[in-house]
Amino acid sequence: MNPPESPLPVLNLPDGWTATPATLDHIDHLVRLLRAKEQAAVGRPSATGTTVQTELVGWGARPREHVVVWEPEPTPDQGPLQLGEHPARAWASVHDRAAGRCLVAVTVDPELDEGLADRLAAALFDWAAEQGRTIARSRGLAGTQLDSGAFAEDRRQQRWLEAAGFSRARTWWQMTREVTPDEGAPGAMPPPRPGVVVRRTRLGADGLPDLDDVRAVHDVLESSFADHFNSYQETFEEFVVRQRENPGHRWDHWWLAELDDGDSAGPDGSPGAGRRPAGAVIATTVPGGLSPEGDPQPAGSYIEYIGVLASARGRGVAKALLRAVIADAAQRGRDRVGLEVDADSPTRADALYGSLGWHTAYRTESWHRDILT
Repeated sequence: MNPPESPLPVLNLPDGWTATPATLDHIDHLVRLLRAKEQAAVGRPSATGTTVQTELVGWGARPREHVVVWEPEPTPDQGPLQLGEHPARAWASVHDRAAGRCLVAVTVDPELDEGLADRLAAALFDWAAEQGRTIARSRGLAGTQLDSGAFAEDRRQQRWLEAAGFSRARTWWQMTREVTPDEGAPGAMPPPRPGVVVRRTRLGADGLPDLDDVRAVHDVLESSFADHFNSYQETFEEFVVRQRENPGHRWDHWWLAELDDGDSAGPDGSPGAGRRPAGAVIATTVPGGLSPEGDPQPAGSYIEYIGVLASARGRGVAKALLRAVIADAAQRGRDRVGLEVDADSPTRADALYGSLGWHTAYRTESWHRDILT
């Protein structure tokens, strides 16, 4: 398949190479790129057409810009089997995640030789920086943070990030826990400790969430993460929009934990006067696909955020929230729950996750660069 006729502004690419916006026609190319990168970095490809499609045209596609880099057209003397083969060799995206923060992803085919790959990566990181400046100007900001990443074992990506002016900021453990069907049965999970109540956020008949519950989740998470790495204040409106832009977002994957001082809940399940929010968790869906061995794999759940107020820590709130997500995943026929944890978490959250069966599948790194408009 040939690239479209609408090239982007000129990038510093080798002769004959072209750059175009990404379209749905390119999904197979982009999946191949991502899976090749994952295979080279961690030995376990997981990208699917569904995940790529949602990035391009899903609810969360609006604040993202994409560019795809194509190798030159083959010449007739290269043989008839290669005519018309015009593979994408690199892909970059910039996500306007929030005021003052842009997420940058750059993927270059690991099959390319080092010198050529270096040149493509440099061109794409330059493009990403210019996109970041454009976004900052549109928001009336003097600058923004570019937030990119690399697998911990991907020396090539790390070298490109350093050359592009990024600095390693943090290491993250990507953890997973297998889920078995029996964990969804009533009573399979230990109940919360006395005084702790975990409930799903309320939904109306139209499927929309109770506004007070959504505000409570936002307030809990804002307070819980105030002392965490790279934390920043986010308005309620920004928070809601960002959650809905996540391709795996579902309103029925939100839970609140409350401390009950003795008063009972109202007849509709609303909190009683004695209850106060103590923790919250937001989970998302992970599409099924193929395992690294090529076998069909069920969908999974992923914990995007879990937070417990400092005043409620030590009462088993986090465990109760995690068990609610595990039970929900089992009831939906899912086989795993994933999450990410800061390797330098001030709350030592990794120990909690390990005690409940999570283990580290691989490590990633955050790399940051601050730019001015």
